[in-house]
Amino acid sequence: MSEQRDARPDDGRDETPQERADRMWGDLLQEIRVAQTGVQILFGFLLTVVFTPAYRQLSDQDQTLYMVTVVLGATATGALIGPVAFHRILSGRLVKPQAVAWASRLTLLGLSLLLLTMVSALLLVLRAATHDDGYVPWIVAGVAAFYLLWWLVIPMTLRMSAPGDADARAEKAAKKD
Repeated sequence: MSEQRDARPDDGRDETPQERADRMWGDLLQEIRVAQTGVQILFGFLLTVVFTPAYRQLSDQDQTLYMVTVVLGATATGALIGPVAFHRILSGRLVKPQAVAWASRLTLLGLSLLLLTMVSALLLVLRAATHDDGYVPWIVAGVAAFYLLWWLVIPMTLRMSAPGDADARAEKAAKKD
């Protein structure tokens, strides 16, 4: 028995909810590969810092900042690897549209945690490198604003101005199945 086509003239696609979920899953995996590589390299580097002589020279405040940064890196790594577990556990269970929706949410959480990890690491490095707290927070705030602009503001602006929301339609179609 063939699935009913979900033709959408506004997005130019003629695909079933399962085909859409397959396509969206592939897109999500490509996005995760990019983010995962960066977060794993950053996290790996962070794990080595505590074993260097310079770590013991950090102030208590900077050591606390380091620990917060490591925990953020660990959670970002876990969140960005999480969709793999979703896929492995749910593979073949005919819930791919729902799995894509949840994996997408987990990826957004991972990207948010990655942003916090990068900002925290930048703050730590600049504090250690300059020994000056006067302008460092301003530099870090500027970098954080840059990330927020390109990772959140511009994409959300484009999303709100788009004629339709394919993700919402895909979730709605998944609930019908």
